[in-house]
Amino acid sequence: MHMHGPIAVIGGAGRLGSLVTRRLAEEGERVRVVSRHPERGAAPPPGTELWQADVRYADTLVPALRGCAAVVFSVEPGTADSGPDSPESTVHSGVRNVLAAVADYPVRPRFVLVSQIFVTRREHPMNAYGRLLDWRLRGEDAVRDSGFAYTVVRPGWLADDGSAGTGVRLEQDDRGDGWVSRAAVAEACVRALGSPAAVDRTFEVYNEPGAAPADWEPLFRRLSPDPLPALRP
Repeated sequence: MHMHGPIAVIGGAGRLGSLVTRRLAEEGERVRVVSRHPERGAAPPPGTELWQADVRYADTLVPALRGCAAVVFSVEPGTADSGPDSPESTVHSGVRNVLAAVADYPVRPRFVLVSQIFVTRREHPMNAYGRLLDWRLRGEDAVRDSGFAYTVVRPGWLADDGSAGTGVRLEQDDRGDGWVSRAAVAEACVRALGSPAAVDRTFEVYNEPGAAPADWEPLFRRLSPDPLPALRP
């Protein structure tokens, strides 16, 4: 994989975003951390660009995303019922603001959205926190309806270690459950960016016993493409 321009990691100063940033830099990509507080978190790799912007305020995004060849959206959703720290503001309006900021590029950026499992399970207790699941799903749908080449990654329950194993299992249709390390999710984002087989796919990612995959292409090739918007339930 080698992109023709920088890759913007939105939320790149967070725990997951910083891992994505590091892996992209290891792959030789130019990386742009876009965050409300880009100086926080782990020290970025040398050469990483730091841009201050906020997905909740569309006008801050245009200069931060200018010239980017790809975007990884990894933003903490918040749990307030309304206002700037609500999932509606961060992972729905925030996604739409990012899409709008890059919509007029001559070549539209490749888009990877980090979502979560259970977004289709409206009755789950997590949805009591600012309708987190509903707004996550609506953010996903905004990406799927955008016309961009995209991948939606739905991590299982996040862990900071490999306690669930280092093998990787990809599923679809939001029926499963399980844990996954942040490192494995970061790897899923990086590998998806460079894979034609991952375009227009939504999948859940979990760890399981076994060795970490050296090649993700067989995993991506087993995925079914997302239904067209008109065909979605």
